[in-house]
Amino acid sequence: MNRAQVVEFFARLAEANPHPETELESVNDYTLLVAVVLSAQATDAGVNKATRRLFAEVDTPEKMVALGEEGLKQHIKTIGLFNTKAKNVIALSEALIRDHGGKVPADRDELEKLPGVGRKTANVVMNVAFGAETFAVDTHIFRVGNRTGLARGKTPLAVELKLDKAVPQPFRLHAHHWLILHGRYICKARTPECWRCIVADLCAFKPKTPAPANRKAPLGAS
Repeated sequence: MNRAQVVEFFARLAEANPHPETELESVNDYTLLVAVVLSAQATDAGVNKATRRLFAEVDTPEKMVALGEEGLKQHIKTIGLFNTKAKNVIALSEALIRDHGGKVPADRDELEKLPGVGRKTANVVMNVAFGAETFAVDTHIFRVGNRTGLARGKTPLAVELKLDKAVPQPFRLHAHHWLILHGRYICKARTPECWRCIVADLCAFKPKTPAPANRKAPLGAS
């Protein structure tokens, strides 16, 4: 995409959803961090179901350490890889208490030092909790970036760096939310719903999915 197309791409997504938000539920910066760690290879809906009761009782690193690994497992056992995730959450909670006074650091490098926290998780926390213009490249953004031609790359980091270069103001703060939601609900992995995509005419994906019978494509889509 050229710059004018990128601007139009995000302008349409912004008009359709002016204030996008993460679908992970949390009550503060700490529970947001925990939720994002738990969401690896799991759905947001599944994480939310498991953490609603947990976060009502445990909303600080100190409370999490007091709960303990076995107690945490009982809350999150419906989430994939819950044994490893429970170990990481307790360890990162201990690290927050030890190294950061129990607070979530507003620094990506410091976040990435925490157990179970990779670049994507750190980028989500930086964006949602601290308003940083970061791009958390998950499977949805990786797919949308490559499929549309917005930001092609062979690795999540390559896509992230291209997005960082390509996305202009005033769209940078919410860009990764728009792309995640677009990939989750429209530009799906197996069968993208091109027939109802509001940016289809800007997209490089050629074998566009036709509309089912009795359904019409939205204005602006090809």
